[in-house]
Formats: sequence, structure tokens, C-alpha cells
Amino acid sequence: MAQIRIENLRKDFGAFNAVKSSTFTVEDGEFFMLLGPSGCGKTTTLRMMAGLELPTSGEIYIDGQEVGQKPASQRDIAFVFQMFALYPHMNVRKNISYPLVSQRMPRAQVTAKVHEIAEILGITNILDRPVGGLSGGDRQRVALARAIVREPKAFLMDEPLGALDAEFREHMSEELRALHDRMGATTVYVTHDQLEAMQMGDKIVVMNHGSVEQFGAPQDIYDWPATKFVAQFIGSPPMNFLDFHGSIDAGADRVALDGITVQVPQSRHGASGALTFGVRPEHVRLDDSAPYRGRVVATEYLGTTQIVTLDTANGAVKARVASSDHVATGVTTGLTFDPRTVTIFDAKTGQALRSEANEGVLEHG
Repeated sequence: MAQIRIENLRKDFGAFNAVKSSTFTVEDGEFFMLLGPSGCGKTTTLRMMAGLELPTSGEIYIDGQEVGQKPASQRDIAFVFQMFALYPHMNVRKNISYPLVSQRMPRAQVTAKVHEIAEILGITNILDRPVGGLSGGDRQRVALARAIVREPKAFLMDEPLGALDAEFREHMSEELRALHDRMGATTVYVTHDQLEAMQMGDKIVVMNHGSVEQFGAPQDIYDWPATKFVAQFIGSPPMNFLDFHGSIDAGADRVALDGITVQVPQSRHGASGALTFGVRPEHVRLDDSAPYRGRVVATEYLGTTQIVTLDTANGAVKARVASSDHVATGVTTGLTFDPRTVTIFDAKTGQALRSEANEGVLEHG
């Protein structure tokens, strides 16, 4: 398998800048996610890694070899498309064997490899069926088999489960991750689904408007978002944002919300002006004795938990609490925040301020 290193990668389509100086590394054997909304540049980045698009500038290294201007045929990478891209005039067996036949592999070896991969993916019973009559899940398995059979250095997947219904998509995502772990493959996977990225990925790059917003492990990105965009995009419900004007000195661990002192992680650098206090709903507690107050405006039952929405002087707050907690709409109550989990953002730039808690994550993000 392979390490893939991207350095200052840029892609322009005429006057439109689709990817802006992206830099990150996919380590050998990682399941790596490119995550972001439609139009953020993730698929263009993947296509440049595959050689289907040539970069305007920047470098792409596969196992230390610069391949940015080389065609796809010279990169030894398999690409799996969202819409399967199978040959409709061939049956399953011929679709899977096509890459090996193209390499002039002996027939006996081709037969053995096709059966080996078909057994791994559980499709030996459909090898002689035409692809046109297959279900979406079976078509995706055939597409994966065709990519896997020639044992490339890396697999690049562009929303490969996007055409499947929600229930089967979840099942296939588990199968795909299990297959990756079994093979030890280097895999780069594009998705707009943050839950899919968090569940499947070893590392995630979050992209927005062609730029890398953050790069790191799923838990680090969730706990310590580098920007307000990441905090909004990752998590359901997303992070709460309470806007305030004030200042925080280097080394300080307190801010004032509506005149109430609230504890936060110790700041590494001072900041003042328009700031934003960020906290996840699961780190908000309802405590009637707390001085910071909010009025309950809605509750949403989710089984074992409920989402309570409150109006405060600094904006709306959502709290995830036990469904057994009785919370009445219209009631005013106190709010407390777990100080270890708070992120302070510069409201103008959207960048997280460095703190004692997030320093290591932002340093490597």
C-alpha cells in the first residue's frame, strides 16, 4: 500500500479557484476521509490524486514519488465512482476480471483472483449474472471487487455509497470499513455525510470553499474544532455559539456572558472585541441555581435523550439531557457549561483561539 502526501495543491478552472493550496498526508494503511459540503473541492482534490485532473500547482507524492503531472495509468491507484461505472454489456465475472485481462494476466490466475475477491465480498453466487439486473448494493460490491482485484497501491472512492438508501448505506459502510481493515489498504474516501466520516475514518480533512479547514482524528475534530465552520458542520445538533463582546487575557480562564463570569480553558493568547463562546449540547446542563439564565422555548424527544432549546441573552442554546428530565416550555432556568469542553472563537475570522485544551490539536490540524 502507500503513503499519499499533498503539498500546496491548487486547482483553477479558468477564473474559478476550486482548490486552494491544500496540504495534508494520508499515511500508509489509513482510512482517510475528505469531508465537506457540495462544491467545497473534495472531489476535485480526489480526482487530482487519481490523475483524472492535473493540478494547477502543488505536488502529489505517492510513496515519496512526485506524480502530480503523471497520467492516471502511471499511478497504480483504483478509483471507485458513486454511480458504479460498470460495463453494462459484461456480466459480473467479466467486469471484475477486466483489469487483469487488460494486463494480460494468464487465464488461470485471473480465474483464481476473481474467485478470491468474490468470496471476500460475498458475490460468488452472482458471478455469471448481468450487471443490469443487480441491486444497488450488489453493483457496489462488484465495483469494489473490480477495484480490489488488481491490488493497487491505494483506493480512491468518490461517495461510493451515495446512491444507496439510508438503511443499506449504513450496512455497506460497516462492510467497507471491515474490508479495509482486513486488507490493510490505503483508502481515501470522499463524503458530505459527517456521520459517515466520523464512523468510518481514521483521519478526516474538512474542506470548505476549496480550503482545508481542519485535518485530524475524528474525536479531535469533534472536541476541538479549529473554526466555527467545522463546529457547525460536525455534530448533530451542531455546537452552540454565544456571541459576546469582551476580552480574555493570555493565561486567563474566565469570560463574562451577559455580566456572568463563566469558566473556560486557559487561554494561550489574549483576544478582545467580538468573540464567540462555543459549547456542544451534551456539555450544557440545566441547573436552576446557576446565575446564567435561559428560557425554554422547545423540546425534542429522541428516545433516551431530549434536545432542549433555550433563549439566552447571547443567543439560542441547545442542551442534550436525559429524556426522563421534566422540562416545561416557557420556564426560565439556569445553565452551566463543562469548562473543559468550551472553545472560544474570534467572531470576525471564525478561528478558534488557542487554549490549554486545544493547543496540541490545532498545532497538528
